[in-house]
Amino acid sequence: MSITAPTSKTPELEIPGAAIPSDSLARRLRPLAGKPAGSLVIHEIYRSLQGESTLAGLPCTFVRLTACHLRCSYCDTAHAFHRGETVPLDEVVSRALATGDRLIEVTGGEPLLQPEVFPLMSSLADAGRTVLLETSGAVNIAPVDPRVTIILDVKTPGSGEAAANLEANLALLKPTDEVKYVVCDRDDFDWAVAHVRAFGLASRVPVLVGAAHGRVDPTELAAWVLETGLPLRLQVQLHKLLWGPTARGV
Repeated sequence: MSITAPTSKTPELEIPGAAIPSDSLARRLRPLAGKPAGSLVIHEIYRSLQGESTLAGLPCTFVRLTACHLRCSYCDTAHAFHRGETVPLDEVVSRALATGDRLIEVTGGEPLLQPEVFPLMSSLADAGRTVLLETSGAVNIAPVDPRVTIILDVKTPGSGEAAANLEANLALLKPTDEVKYVVCDRDDFDWAVAHVRAFGLASRVPVLVGAAHGRVDPTELAAWVLETGLPLRLQVQLHKLLWGPTARGV
């Protein structure tokens, strides 16, 4: 197990891809090619219940952006890798606000691949909404509006994308942000616990731990959590319990 120690310097980061062959990265970002400035490629906007944060159970509008540069082994939103509608920024804001929900989550794909996402989140916050951002943690979070609650998904070895984690992001987390680990087996869980301890995360932000669907029994994961003595929060994917693992737009 290798855990990088925290550093005090936060580098300037662009779209990451150091661990991804350039041809693969170009192919994965193709849905964004030619996108006009001031617009976003949107996969879907829909209402549901917030299911994977400390606000689980609350009505929430989801703005799901198209494209992701990662390919996690347990990804359940691969449908967002490719298909999307190019929508002007102002229209995205209007459509998200029109649902009337006080809680709005911006997700993907990887939403931070599109630079217009930053004014999108600021506009939603300006409108008085509580804004959540779900990001892989493999893109620099420094430009995110401080009013936004960041849910940082740290990739475990079982995801196949642990090399993409930007450890510099951890130093940028606010007390209102959250960190999430999806674990695929006991080794993944032990890695996550070591990571939490190495960066002192449990005393800084809520730490969520979830089971990769079909690979870890949540009941078994609960026992592992209790063993640690850490204030980890067991997370279940509420939408899968309510509507089934293959349901979309819920």
